[in-house]
Amino acid sequence: MNNAPRIDLTERDAWLIALRTPGLGNLRIAKLHEHFGSLHAALDASRGALRASGLPEAVCAELARSGRGLIRADLDWLDAAPNRHVLTLADPDYPPLLRRLDDAPPLLFVEGDLNALWRAQIAMVGSRNASRGGIGVARDFAKHFARLGIVVTSGLAEGIDGAAHAACLDAGGATIAVCGTGLDRVYPERHRELARRIVTQGALVSDFPIGTPPLPEHFPRRNRIIAGLTLGTLVVEASLKSGSLITARLAAECGRDVFAIPGSIHDPRARGCHHLIRNGATLVCEAGEIIEALQPIGHELGDALRARLATQVPPSSAATLMIAPDAANQRLLDAIGFAPTDFDSLVTATGLTAAAISSMLMSLELDGHVADLGGGRYQRLAR
Repeated sequence: MNNAPRIDLTERDAWLIALRTPGLGNLRIAKLHEHFGSLHAALDASRGALRASGLPEAVCAELARSGRGLIRADLDWLDAAPNRHVLTLADPDYPPLLRRLDDAPPLLFVEGDLNALWRAQIAMVGSRNASRGGIGVARDFAKHFARLGIVVTSGLAEGIDGAAHAACLDAGGATIAVCGTGLDRVYPERHRELARRIVTQGALVSDFPIGTPPLPEHFPRRNRIIAGLTLGTLVVEASLKSGSLITARLAAECGRDVFAIPGSIHDPRARGCHHLIRNGATLVCEAGEIIEALQPIGHELGDALRARLATQVPPSSAATLMIAPDAANQRLLDAIGFAPTDFDSLVTATGLTAAAISSMLMSLELDGHVADLGGGRYQRLAR
């Protein structure tokens, strides 16, 4: 016997209901759409027709009980602001690279600019407990990508993720944050202001329905979306147990390039990157090396995106993108060197006052020339 026709449901509603129906995963939702031609038709189908499509009886029963009340939170969230969207696998605006995944998310919740999802993207991920040097490197690379018009995609986490998002925004670029929660929540809470900035200059993305909390099992799923959206993944700093290595593995499984920045052999936050390099990731020291290596993937990108990447020829060194230090700053920079140098040594070597050096160090750090290692020690960064 057929279900009563659900004339109050739109096709979008049907996708949202399917997402919240227990027992339906990415593959089953995609197969339902293929079998019936639309999710609305699937929800209106008889139990027998649903069983014939391959659904277990228990899932058929769940679908039969479902209705618009199941998705009230999703609909309320969508209606609350004009820049909130749901993209389904059947939607022409669905990101082309992500669509290539065998188990591509059936729905994406997006807050912000949909166009950002179609631009060339590079994933930047790394340690939550990042070093000052790692944070500086992440900022430097993100600014370089932003100035070339490339979108930086990451996971809104503390450490490398947050630094990459913020630096991209500061440079006037677009950034995408893929979240492991519903988009009515920000995790971690301290990144609420950062999330607000991302919405105005890029997009927040999630495949979790509204109200979903930050559970540990959600983040590998988020990482797969990060890897699937992007042309390649850069790991800046990571321990051997870092979730960033999961993102790198997923990127490789998607056929995307994986890049890693080497670090000190004594720093456990560098061991994940060294592991990746030993296992085939490309060692990089400059953002320009990544741009040179990237190639567009798949016909879905279209001629416009291929042409855009072809014009993104990097300078020979990232230093050409930085503001050159003035004579006084250069004097201090020369005194620092590439090995950790303590503050008192800088006063002795330069003859400058402590107040002047403090101010200059802050400027040099903001411009990406110097890393504050903590404990009154500083190190010059290779440009």
